[in-house]
Amino acid sequence: MNQAILPLPLASSKSSVRCVNAGARKLRIALYSLDTMGMGHMRRNLMISQALSYSNLQTSVLMITGARQASAAQMPPGVDCVTLPSLRKESNGNYLPRSLDIPVEDLKEIRVQMIRASIAAFEPDIFIVDNMPRGALNELDVTLEDIRRQNQTSCVLGLRDVLDGPEQVKAEWHKAGNEETIDKFYDKIWIYGDPNVYDAVHEYKMTRNIADKVSYTGYFDRRIRFEQHTEHTVKSSRSEFNLPDGRFVLCMAGGGQDGAPLTKTFARATFPEDMFGVVVTGPFMPSETKAELHHMAASRTNLKVLEFVNKPTFLIHQADYVIAMGGYNVVSEILSFEKRALIVPRTTPRHEQRIRAERLKSLGIIDVVLPDQLTPEGLSAWMENASRCPSTPSVHAQVDFGGLSRLPALVREICQIK
Repeated sequence: MNQAILPLPLASSKSSVRCVNAGARKLRIALYSLDTMGMGHMRRNLMISQALSYSNLQTSVLMITGARQASAAQMPPGVDCVTLPSLRKESNGNYLPRSLDIPVEDLKEIRVQMIRASIAAFEPDIFIVDNMPRGALNELDVTLEDIRRQNQTSCVLGLRDVLDGPEQVKAEWHKAGNEETIDKFYDKIWIYGDPNVYDAVHEYKMTRNIADKVSYTGYFDRRIRFEQHTEHTVKSSRSEFNLPDGRFVLCMAGGGQDGAPLTKTFARATFPEDMFGVVVTGPFMPSETKAELHHMAASRTNLKVLEFVNKPTFLIHQADYVIAMGGYNVVSEILSFEKRALIVPRTTPRHEQRIRAERLKSLGIIDVVLPDQLTPEGLSAWMENASRCPSTPSVHAQVDFGGLSRLPALVREICQIK
């Protein structure tokens, strides 16, 4: 599998990328996400694709993802995906094949060649990379070299609001050579957050060269995408989940890989008298944990267990309260709809979720309980209190949620389109 990677033919040097003179064809935008822990990276790129597809820009969008669930997602017009054979990330930070029984280096080689061939054939005007400048296992290195040599594609690094604790980010970026990679290959950095919640440039002490490339987009408002659906679609989605009428509390564990403690604790909690509970396990939850949750639900009339949910936004919109882990996407969705929420953030191996949760708690718009304080009695008390005091947080008056609306203008800026 250690086949040599041959260089692509060199294109003639150009002073600007192709999209400056675009007109004969639609803008081509490629997005990469590694997707080794959950589906947050893929879902974020899907939202970006949707925002660009439904804008007044003329685009063709290719998603390159390691989450096979992307192929089940409803793609907007002009969007398609290439699904890479999947990796999973261990709690110690090591990568392993998720499904294929081959050495991880062989799997990396397959992914490298698929990414490189896809970008070479698609010839994007903009390449948006989520979170890791060099990709998982540095699998983007040769593709980034090709792009810089061809000089026809602008590269954008997309970062969530919080990456990790400052010391952890400093050490990780130094070890990975991220600053050098950004200096050499990336034209812009989009941070999908509000600096009034978390100022990544300041917190991570980014160098002037890096900071000058940064634009804060604001968080992604899920109401924009949701409003494109009719009331009939919303009602039919509830029927699709086989949910009864009535009020419910929603529990979400992200991809589910480490969601057993939260979901099993929720399943043992007591719900308010007029409510039922819904657990979404996530596709990566171990099968034995899913079986245990289904067994627990079978003995209760007010608990429903769902596994992979293609449209989690519909569930969050319809839920009365949400109890969830603290990933970027689920928190953004919860806040978009100003739901009363209790966040149980992951605290290892990264501090990202805890930092995000604590900042938002300080604004008074979510409640937080750490994993080592999680009990069925505590969840029961929180739900009962929320039921007795049904106030909703004032989110949009405090936090910038204009990210999806700003993306087309950021693309126009890169491509110098008026």
